[in-house]
Amino acid sequence: MELKVSGVGLSYGAQPVLDNVSFTLESNGKALLLGPSGSGKSSLINVICGLQRPDSGAVVLGEDALASKDGVSKADKVRRRSIGIVFQTLRLVSALTVRANLLLAQKLQTGMQDKELIDTTLDRLGIGERADARPFELSQGEAQRAAIARALVVKPALLIADEPTSALDAASAEKVAHLLIDVAENAGASLLVATHDVRLQPFFERSLTLENGRIAK
Repeated sequence: MELKVSGVGLSYGAQPVLDNVSFTLESNGKALLLGPSGSGKSSLINVICGLQRPDSGAVVLGEDALASKDGVSKADKVRRRSIGIVFQTLRLVSALTVRANLLLAQKLQTGMQDKELIDTTLDRLGIGERADARPFELSQGEAQRAAIARALVVKPALLIADEPTSALDAASAEKVAHLLIDVAENAGASLLVATHDVRLQPFFERSLTLENGRIAK
């Protein structure tokens, strides 16, 4: 499903954050969104996901508008149906097992539950044997894979990862890069990774660099 970002602008008071940001990520495409802290990456991700209304421009996923300056009443529905987000933090309920957390995520986002898909996804990510563990019992690597699983079990058309390697060493960062690419391909999803980690560039054919709120030429 194609993602089209067109002329997105955003300011906080008198401070411009995004300035006429435009790019297209083709269906099943994979790209890095690079930029240092404060470059506007998180704001752009929020706009793309329909979590924040831009001052100008629009975001369209497939045939559905996610964001515009006039607001989009069905943005929440589109996000739940079509987008999986890998957050920097695990964001799982500590009292529930990994499997129960994924069932809850499915129910909240899609209104349905698919235990077979969850077990298959956990096995594919190499943590099937940790399905009954609580989040606090996971290692850092297992927690990262659980976060990816949470994004995948809603069958997204667009997979977005926000700083997935910021706390990892070089070897672990490379593993996560390959993992994200592989799972996106297996899921038939487009992949957008927002990061300041330039170590990921060799693993992606396309990189977009955000500088001072603009996509660098």
